[in-house]
Amino acid sequence: MIDVQNQVDTRGIKIQRTGVTGVHLPFFILNQQVLAEIRFTVALSEKIRGTHMSRLMEILTDWSGVPIKISDFEKILREAIEKLDTDFAAIKFAFKFFVKRKAPVSERISLLDIDCEIAAELSRSGEFNFSLKLAVPFTSLCPCSKEISDFGAHNQRSICRVKLDFADVKNIDIEKIVQLIESQGSSKIYPVLKREDEKFVTETAYQNPKFVEDILRDVVLAVRQIENISAFEIECENFESIHNHNAFAAHKENL
Repeated sequence: MIDVQNQVDTRGIKIQRTGVTGVHLPFFILNQQVLAEIRFTVALSEKIRGTHMSRLMEILTDWSGVPIKISDFEKILREAIEKLDTDFAAIKFAFKFFVKRKAPVSERISLLDIDCEIAAELSRSGEFNFSLKLAVPFTSLCPCSKEISDFGAHNQRSICRVKLDFADVKNIDIEKIVQLIESQGSSKIYPVLKREDEKFVTETAYQNPKFVEDILRDVVLAVRQIENISAFEIECENFESIHNHNAFAAHKENL
């Protein structure tokens, strides 16, 4: 049969990324079974009309049957570069990562879901870039509200979105990073709380009031201590309980 994709193109435009997106496949990543939404792309020579997208799907399907470590993302990209005869490949995996959570007093066990995105790029020359995005929830309590009120203080659920660029993918522990970030809020969030746990969380937050700016600065100091990161971006957002708008702060650094 005619290989239409391999027809010569004369427009002289190299496509930087072409491939598949909106792919949903089960994967066993970091010892967890996850349903990943995937974007998998490669560069396409200016001389070739189209890429072989079925080969990308074949690679993903093969890898969905084996446990994946962080270091395996480079292997997946290397396979794409070789099988599609290109000089660049990139992949994004978005999925829910679950952190085991023990209630502070009752010690009831539950699972906290964290939005996670892994992005990796590889050139034929061997340059490998890897980043991790996390959206970590916690509780924040307003210092101003506590200071001016005779009793009580308003609090809200908050989220910290971080993007970490890694110079080396060895020893990346997502659960530890989540714990590091959520510890900078007024209190952690627990999917299961009994009465004694709710009392503990309420009092913990009250004793640890923080503005969104306080949380952001504390997260920055914490993230700077993570090994092997070359750059990071942080956004903190408080979903205000007494306003119809949110409080927001952001920061980024190259290390």
